[in-house]
Amino acid sequence: MDLMEINVLVLAYLGDTVYENYIRRFLIKQSINNVNYLQTKSIEYVSAKKQFIFIKDLIADNFFTEEELSVIKRARNYKSSSHPKNCDIISYKYATALEAVIGYLTLKKEDNRVKEIMERIIGENIC
Repeated sequence: MDLMEINVLVLAYLGDTVYENYIRRFLIKQSINNVNYLQTKSIEYVSAKKQFIFIKDLIADNFFTEEELSVIKRARNYKSSSHPKNCDIISYKYATALEAVIGYLTLKKEDNRVKEIMERIIGENIC
């Protein structure tokens, strides 16, 4: 299977679950035991607006490889006619691109690279 041929929205669909799983485990490790509070805290990481900030910072830091940037550009440029009401289209496209690259790396079985991305995202927010 050629991963570069997979629809970027399918990659983002997978990446979304991987991303959210990392965030949930991170928050639970912070000894947060209230589900409502977990949900509130998770929004600090999983909202499209926050994901837009994370990916823009990573791009500015030249964090991604050329291959990863190719996936990001494909996802960012994918024609989409809809986006959430609480988010502008640009932020949404970048958030989708972040999820797509995570999905892509997951299918490539590059779990260490996914972990590096997630550690950067979580680390940026902790400091």
